[in-house]
Amino acid sequence: MSSEDNLLPLIVEPEQLAEHLGAPELLIVDVPLKADSYTDGHVPGAVFLDHRRLLVGSGTVPNDIPDEEALSKLFSELGLTRDTHVIAYDDEGGGWAGRLLWTLELLGHTRYSYLNGGIHAWRADGQRVEREPNTPSPSDYQATIHHPQAQIRREELIDRLSERELAVWDARSPDEYRGEKGKNAHMGHIPGAVNFEWTDAMDPERHLRLRDYAELIAELEAKGLTPDMEIVTHCQSHHRSGFTWLVGKALGFEKMRAYPGSWQEWGNRDDTPIEK
Repeated sequence: MSSEDNLLPLIVEPEQLAEHLGAPELLIVDVPLKADSYTDGHVPGAVFLDHRRLLVGSGTVPNDIPDEEALSKLFSELGLTRDTHVIAYDDEGGGWAGRLLWTLELLGHTRYSYLNGGIHAWRADGQRVEREPNTPSPSDYQATIHHPQAQIRREELIDRLSERELAVWDARSPDEYRGEKGKNAHMGHIPGAVNFEWTDAMDPERHLRLRDYAELIAELEAKGLTPDMEIVTHCQSHHRSGFTWLVGKALGFEKMRAYPGSWQEWGNRDDTPIEK
């Protein structure tokens, strides 16, 4: 499905979404870091999603992808159908919303958008909010990973680290990247990875919307991340990198991938190469 088939662009502004509120094909999902954000006021019609349901939640890599059965249950409860256009947003500038949209990409469901700036931009623009929770109409959605290229597993990443066409975008803080902060068995970064912290792509003067695209592209290219490359992004748990994956997509980087294991997996093994 091409983006031209979509009801709204990948990055949608509050006023654009406001014009489409109530459209039957829209599913607006609020996936906040803090659940109180939803009850304090959400986009009219939005349903709440507990971000923990986007993670497997147990095992040595609790931030990994839930299995297809769990994803089928989740998206059926949300009422997702093949024709649904999902609008995702959160209360922190795009981390959990990006993780949700990346999960949809993994399933091959490409009818989706991100509300630029999330609830902060929505409220700042004076758009109407509601406080009563919305209950979605359940569907029977069968989740299958149709687009596995959206992710990369540890084994493939290790094998391909020397490839010049592949780059790793580390969305963590500089302290984590340098190995000065963290709670892992091993500290540092993936060899050759470049550090561009996720919040550096947000504009605090515009209520956490994406920064100017031309500036972002120039800054990323200066770090060696160019639109023609295959780019793998990660953080500690593929939460912050949910946003950087989305940023890459918005900027026209066509080969954006994410490493869901992230540093939670890489930094707690003894067989993964690490730089400081």
